[in-house]
Amino acid sequence: MKPRYLRPALNLPQIFLYRDPVDFRKQAHGLAVITEQELGHNPFSGALYAFTNRHRNKM
Repeated sequence: MKPRYLRPALNLPQIFLYRDPVDFRKQAHGLAVITEQELGHNPFSGALYAFTNRHRNKM
């Protein structure tokens, strides 16, 4: 069986890295709230938002 990797679309308009650590138990809805309230962006804009945990060993 071949390993499968996530390949983002080649035409992402923007990529944002949220610098503060987040609790990944928030799941997608909680991260969308951070995107809207703290970054002031629309989470459905097509941009890629990247988050890390406190130890910076998960993204």
